[in-house]
Amino acid sequence: MVSSHISQLTVHDATLRDGQHAVQHQLDVPQLRAYALAASAAGVPVVEVGHGNGLGASSRQIGYARLDDVTMLETVREVLTGTSRMGVFMVPGWGTGADIRQAAACGADVVRIAAHCTEANVLRRHLGITRELGLEAQAVLLMSHMTGAARLAEECRRAAEYGAQAVGIMDSAGHYLPADVTERIGAIVAAVDVPVIFHGHNNLSMAVANSIAAVEAGARVIDACARGFGAGAGNTSLEVLVAVLHRSGHEIGIDLPALLRAADVAHDRLIAGPPVIDSVSLASGLAGVFSGFKPRVLAAAGAAGVDPLEVFAELGRRQVVAGQEDLIDEVVRGLKVAS
Repeated sequence: MVSSHISQLTVHDATLRDGQHAVQHQLDVPQLRAYALAASAAGVPVVEVGHGNGLGASSRQIGYARLDDVTMLETVREVLTGTSRMGVFMVPGWGTGADIRQAAACGADVVRIAAHCTEANVLRRHLGITRELGLEAQAVLLMSHMTGAARLAEECRRAAEYGAQAVGIMDSAGHYLPADVTERIGAIVAAVDVPVIFHGHNNLSMAVANSIAAVEAGARVIDACARGFGAGAGNTSLEVLVAVLHRSGHEIGIDLPALLRAADVAHDRLIAGPPVIDSVSLASGLAGVFSGFKPRVLAAAGAAGVDPLEVFAELGRRQVVAGQEDLIDEVVRGLKVAS
């Protein structure tokens, strides 16, 4: 049973942050403005913005953004109206406490701090900074398929103790089926007294179904992106998710016709083409490898003349995570020698 004080269901729109992976973090000011205006007009509760990997992440290793963090945040903050709040995302090691303070100065309302699924201990300091600044502090665990429900529940409980006002998991590789989500979200809901978050990816075409399973298991913050905008096979489709939630009788405070217009803006202004579940994206999901590796895997495998599906299979065996992109070249070299 979900506590009454956390029963409100909130949809968190990551189009202008996680969606950036689909365009190598190259959204410009007019694109940010156009989509933020449309999402705000639809009453989207939280519009997240930034480099795909979050505050401070623009780098040679994982890709330079077209715009710096301040420009992105100030652009979106200027056009958000009504009840829409601005969110940011940060992974300690890429971002710092200074980045959180800078985001606060730019008008951020929600700060989501992320860590690998077994490493909630690294969240303590930055959750504390966020709370000291008077912002809403959230914590999410990445690559959550790499451990079981009990461990995820314990890590989320720890994050809540550190001050997180919402906690949850990301299906970073699009690896889950609904039963996996039900088990994990149910365990987390039972372990904490704050809203629980679920963020799905669509490698196995399960993102919306998994998100609904999360809601039914008690999650109260669900992430999505317009048109499924995102790395590889993309994220949970925002407009489809909201339509299904409306169809299911959930009151989420989003104007569906206006949201459909926002999705059209995303389609026309942000996306070269809609996400596709191709063979490589499917292999990534089955192997449990972050979809953001896809462009680099394809480039390295193509140059070496090796099968990218074999590359993803080996990366999965090694349980690589974002930040270990250098291992792609190592795996490709090994496969080339073996062939």
